[in-house]
Amino acid sequence: MKFKRQRKEALAVNLTPLIDVVFLLLIFFMVSTSFTDLSELVVNLPEADGEQRQAETKGLELVITASEEMFLNGVPFPADEKNLRLILVEKAGSRRDIPISIIADADTRHAMVVMSMDAVSQLGFKQLSIGTQKPLSGD
Repeated sequence: MKFKRQRKEALAVNLTPLIDVVFLLLIFFMVSTSFTDLSELVVNLPEADGEQRQAETKGLELVITASEEMFLNGVPFPADEKNLRLILVEKAGSRRDIPISIIADADTRHAMVVMSMDAVSQLGFKQLSIGTQKPLSGD
């Protein structure tokens, strides 16, 4: 007796479900990813509530405006770290015990204040204060 051989189909993996899953993941990541450009951090500084200190007469006062202009004791200078270091060394000389007060506008970029604090600290000044205003008594 002669039996007919049954032809076996070649084994194949069905890729359709895998492709469906990959496309669903692709769509999920495309929808959930945000492509916003956060180039600068703008922070409204809070008002401080505390005791008011006596104004120190022989200290240095660094003022940073909202338009990123810098003034040291009322004298304007280019607003970058290199110039800030140069003018601080020029005004203070070798003394590092001079108190420095940073007064920044509430709309000043946070990076400018941090850069100023960093420059003052790296030059070795120990007495640093930040100027704030009292909260409005509207409560």
